[in-house]
Amino acid sequence: MLLAGTVVADAETVIENGAVVVDGDRIVAVGDEAGLRERYPDHARREFGIVAPGTVGAHVHSVQSLGRGIADDAALLDWLNDHVLPMEAGLGADGMRLAAELGYLECIESGVTTVIDHLSVHHADQALAAAVDSGIRARAGKVLMDTNAPDGLSQETERALAESEALIWNYHGADDGRIRYAVTPRFAVTCTDECLRGCRDLADAYDGVRIHTHASENTDEIGVVEERTGKRNVAYLDEVGLTGEDVILAHCVHTDETEREIIAETGTHVTHCPSSNMKLASGIAPVEDYLARGVTVALGNDGPPCNNTLDPFTELKQASLLAKVDARDPTAVDAATAFRMATRNGAEAAGFEAVGALREEWKADVIGIDTDLTRATPIHDPVGHLVFAAHGDDVAFTMVDGAVLYDEADGGHRTLDAERIRREANAFDVPGVDA
Repeated sequence: MLLAGTVVADAETVIENGAVVVDGDRIVAVGDEAGLRERYPDHARREFGIVAPGTVGAHVHSVQSLGRGIADDAALLDWLNDHVLPMEAGLGADGMRLAAELGYLECIESGVTTVIDHLSVHHADQALAAAVDSGIRARAGKVLMDTNAPDGLSQETERALAESEALIWNYHGADDGRIRYAVTPRFAVTCTDECLRGCRDLADAYDGVRIHTHASENTDEIGVVEERTGKRNVAYLDEVGLTGEDVILAHCVHTDETEREIIAETGTHVTHCPSSNMKLASGIAPVEDYLARGVTVALGNDGPPCNNTLDPFTELKQASLLAKVDARDPTAVDAATAFRMATRNGAEAAGFEAVGALREEWKADVIGIDTDLTRATPIHDPVGHLVFAAHGDDVAFTMVDGAVLYDEADGGHRTLDAERIRREANAFDVPGVDA
């Protein structure tokens, strides 16, 4: 297939009248369209306003999708303990499968081709199976909680780790490596030392398994951890083994100088979730400082109850604007930096090779974006347009591993039954939500 248009190959490379040629699961050529049409005359041609790499949702909660809007205008720990965790505890296998399908449906039609997904304590297999069936690229894992957790979600440490290991056996490397596992403790507040150290041991036991958790999102959270351990959050996580190049820490809003040094020196990845942090009034993550230290900072939407969307373009814009306001500097987190965070940085955090840019021999994770819109007229800077003006519903085409998952001009979703999922989600009796 030959995908033609203005090609945004990466944050620095734009090819006007360009094309991307796909064979199998790989990109075989990127360049001027006229020349590529001569070289590949038998390839079916599709044209879009902009052709770009798929984005990476580097911290999402697909299984919270049925709770979109259930806890607006609430503080983080109240939001979590009074609303979101009770909802997760009440979801059975069917509800968890439906929630994950709804989340992946939104991601795919919004241009997200890879997710780092923080699932739940129970029925994580249902979400992982949904990821397999959807065609999305995913790094995902079951949540571990062995202390300070509500009824229905707390597990004995050994059982939580054993269930995680079973999921690694069943799903890590599924579909030729498109699905990879992350050991996923919820956060230090709900995990004992034994659990967190066990997570490190489990990740070390299997090649390519990563660790994904929340850290330093909120000052109340940090206070709880400090009271229990005598250490600030990231320093404590480092002590129990939860830092390193195979670790993705979501949020990291409130870190001190020592913690930032730890993150940088250990190669730990940070996922910035600007919309969630603003909505929950958690604060502003020191993104410019992290980037200056060489930290890989990716972008995530977090969950639908605290955003309330999985549209990646929302986070692109908010990440840039929030940094500018925080620094009182209009050059902070410029468009190219934000775009890199949403693509290549996210792929690096997720641990996927040859993903996050349009390059020869890289994976064919490609999106086509409609620009036949008043909002897209004129476009002087395609990267700036994607960051500051584009919306998820501008995405007309989504491909992962060379497979078309969504094609607006040809029936919409190819792998998920969108009509059924939306119908069932609307009718679903969400636990803890009044009818």
